[in-house]
Amino acid sequence: MASGSLLTLLDDIVVILDDCFVMTKLSAKKTAGILGDDLALNTEQMVGLRPERELPVIWAVAMGSAKNKAILVPLALGLRAVAPGLIPPLLMAGGVFLCFEGVEKILHRSHKSEKAESGIANESEKIQGAIRTDFILSAEIIAITLGTVAQSTLLNAFLVLVFISILMTVGVYGFVALIVKLDDLGLHWLQSPQSTKRQIGAWIMRLAPRFIQLLSWVGTMAIFSVGGGIIVHGIPVLHHFAQELKPFPVAMGFEALIGVVVGALAVAVVGLLKRRPVSH
Repeated sequence: MASGSLLTLLDDIVVILDDCFVMTKLSAKKTAGILGDDLALNTEQMVGLRPERELPVIWAVAMGSAKNKAILVPLALGLRAVAPGLIPPLLMAGGVFLCFEGVEKILHRSHKSEKAESGIANESEKIQGAIRTDFILSAEIIAITLGTVAQSTLLNAFLVLVFISILMTVGVYGFVALIVKLDDLGLHWLQSPQSTKRQIGAWIMRLAPRFIQLLSWVGTMAIFSVGGGIIVHGIPVLHHFAQELKPFPVAMGFEALIGVVVGALAVAVVGLLKRRPVSH
C-alpha cells in the first residue's frame, strides 16, 4: 500500500516536471531575443575593467541578477493572483527607464567627465548599473514567461519561473565570462609550441578587442531596442504599426527609434526637474 502511494507520488512528480520542462523550453524560445540583448548589454558593462577584476565583477553582477529574480518571481506570482493588470504599465515604466539609461550612456561617451574616477568607484558604478539594467530585462523575461504559464497551476508556474531564471542567469553570465576572457585565451595559445594554436591565438588577440568594442555599441543599441519594444508593445497603435513593418529588422529599428525618442524626452524632463528651484 505504502509502495503504491510512493509510486503514484513519483509519477505525479515526473508529470509535473515534464510539463515544466516543456513550458520552460517554450519560454526560452520566446525570450531568446532578450537573452541576446542581455548578453550584449552585460558585456558592454565589462569594457574598461582591469583584466584581474573582470571575473569578480561578473560574479558580483550575476549574484545581483539572482537577487533580482528572487524578488521578481514571487512579485510576479503575486501580481498574477491579485492585480495582473498592473504588469504591463510596470513593464512600460521599466522600458522608459532603460531608454533613459541608454541616452545617458551616449551623453556620457560624448561628454566625458573631467572629474577623475578611481578604479574602485568605476567598478562599483558598473556593477550597480549592470544590476539595474538586469532588473528590467529580468522583469520582461519573467513577464513573458508568465504569459506562457497563464493557464498553469501555481506550482507549475513557480517551477517554470525558477527554471527559466536559473537558465537565463547561468547562460548570460557564463557567456559574458567567456567573451571577456577571449584575450586571455588568445595570449595562452599565442605562447603554445604548436604553430596552429599560435596562429589562432594571434587571430584572437587581434579580433577580441574589436569584438568586445562592437558588443559595447551593440549593447547600447540593445537598450533602445528592448526599452522601445516594451513601450511599443504597450501602446496598441504603435504595436499594430510595428507588426505591419517588414522585414523584421525594420520593425526592430522602429522600436529602437521609439526608444531613442522616449529616452531623450526622459533625459530632458529629468534635466528640467533638476534645474527647477526648490520652493520652501
